[in-house]
Amino acid sequence: MRLLTRYLLRELLVPLFYCLAGFMLLYVCLDMFGELSTFQGKKLHGIDIAEYYIVTSPDVLVIILPMALLLALLYCLTNHARNNEITAIRGAGISLWRLSLPYFVVGIFASIILFVLNEYVVPDSSEAADAVLSKRLPKNAAALPRNKIPNLGFTNSRDGRKWQIGIYNVDTGEMVRPNVIWAMPDKSYRWLTAERAVRTNGMWAFYNAAEYKEFSETNSLIIPLLQTNVLLMPEFSETPDEIRSEIKLSTAIASLGMKGTRKSDIPIAEIRNYLRLHPNPSASDRRWLYTKLHGRLATPWMCLVVVLIAIPFGAASGRRNVYVGVASSLVICFAFYVLQQVGLAFGASGFVPSWLGAWMPNLVFAMAGFWLTLKVR
Repeated sequence: MRLLTRYLLRELLVPLFYCLAGFMLLYVCLDMFGELSTFQGKKLHGIDIAEYYIVTSPDVLVIILPMALLLALLYCLTNHARNNEITAIRGAGISLWRLSLPYFVVGIFASIILFVLNEYVVPDSSEAADAVLSKRLPKNAAALPRNKIPNLGFTNSRDGRKWQIGIYNVDTGEMVRPNVIWAMPDKSYRWLTAERAVRTNGMWAFYNAAEYKEFSETNSLIIPLLQTNVLLMPEFSETPDEIRSEIKLSTAIASLGMKGTRKSDIPIAEIRNYLRLHPNPSASDRRWLYTKLHGRLATPWMCLVVVLIAIPFGAASGRRNVYVGVASSLVICFAFYVLQQVGLAFGASGFVPSWLGAWMPNLVFAMAGFWLTLKVR
């Protein structure tokens, strides 16, 4: 690694660390003041509150990482410009794009971290945080554990099956009192009831099961077909992952998109699983789902976009005060957030294609940053 690259990285990573730590501390302090009554109501101890903020730290990091990177970039670039270091580097024959290469590497690395956190760590941290909040509350002997969903019903639009489950275990995929109904080519219906069901070796096994046949005519009799201790149904293609996604996405859609459901709670894999079960959703659901899907894909690239937008703002700073970088980062973050919300709303409402609504802030700021960088002298 060249000496210049090491120097530029060191000058960026040090303020980036302080920005991350500062934003994290600020968030914890503000959130703690707002949630103190909630913590008291749930009878949490000091160690419980500390555990809560530890398990929610990935969720917070997803939000503050782009802002911290932008602020750190503007700070270090403005500092370089004030000391005429950028002028000296460019005078040595190194272009602004080559000078910015270490920053783009950091931006790509940060985007990968953001994607991994958002898709694989944050959903689990949200559930862990809810568990911490309820750990001191008295246990209701009659209440079901959090991983067991009572009276679960859903439709597999892909294969035309309707499920009604007395109790569903989200962790193991075990069903208690499942009932399944589906249509046959002769326009009759099949009913399958059982005491319980589990998925094993890639197929559903129903225990103490009974199967019935019903014709579509009015007042037709239900004809028993079989009753057995164990019934394997390899044609039932629903997987526990798809059912888990059905539970989460159906709740989000029923609550008008985002009410009561945090953005971080629905990773890409669950959206795709839901779309497998519902390949032809309604127009409004389709717009919301695909806007959500593209939004999840676009979010991590914010880190790369902030690099592109910070270069012209910082490199052309001249003799400005370093605190100009702080003000600039606040303005840029506010504008990006507003444009992001407008784009998502437009995409979910159908005013623009779903992909364009989700990628709109990235495209606008990336093009603006590229054009402004070309104008830097």
